[in-house]
Amino acid sequence: MSKARLILTALFVDHQSPAEVAARYGVHRAWVYKLKARYEAEGEAAFEPRSRRPKTNPSATPQATVDLILELRDKLRTAGLDAGPDTIAWHLSQHHATTVSVATISRYLTQAGLVIPEPKKRPKSSYIRFQADLPNETWQSDFTHYRLTQPDGTPGEDVEIVTWLDDCTRYALSATANVRVTGPIVLATFRATLTQHGIPASTLTDNGMVYTARFAGGRGGRNGFEHELRRLHVTQKNSRPNHPPLTG
Repeated sequence: MSKARLILTALFVDHQSPAEVAARYGVHRAWVYKLKARYEAEGEAAFEPRSRRPKTNPSATPQATVDLILELRDKLRTAGLDAGPDTIAWHLSQHHATTVSVATISRYLTQAGLVIPEPKKRPKSSYIRFQADLPNETWQSDFTHYRLTQPDGTPGEDVEIVTWLDDCTRYALSATANVRVTGPIVLATFRATLTQHGIPASTLTDNGMVYTARFAGGRGGRNGFEHELRRLHVTQKNSRPNHPPLTG
């Protein structure tokens, strides 16, 4: 129960005086009188949250200036000229002896529905490629579904293609089609690939059961692929759940 409702309950149900209620709940007596008057005038609506925004704002842009900003926007666009906030700010300063910040002009244009806000730009870090520095530093692996095509052009059977990719060179070390990718198949393709290209320092995969058993219902243990990595002292790296682009 909110403090306001407790105070009103003490006033109207327990019939305590405003001074007693103020002392009991540690509030100013003037606020108790104000709350009491609001409840008598509005009833239950008195408990609704009230805006704390001030009634007046001396530093607010005058409405005449706001109207002038919108008028300049319309005139400049009609004339085929640039009508951005910077241009409007220049016209206000040069022709109307009014100084308004570019940010303020942009805000009023947006509020009037005259500007479609652009989405936030991607951070620069998102354009930096992350990759291994040396060959065999990291191998990526994943598998995908694919439907084969018969020689006559008709659809064939469904297969799953598992790949091993060198993270540094982006070289496809292995790509094999299988009726269904299983844990033993992942282990077999990994072993066949390392016999041709050496042992990698680490692997990067998603959290599929063929690669890791860490999400296998909390039973613990490791699958065959994980045991093989530990036997060869290969570091296993797994992407975060629900982040498939990491192993793209």
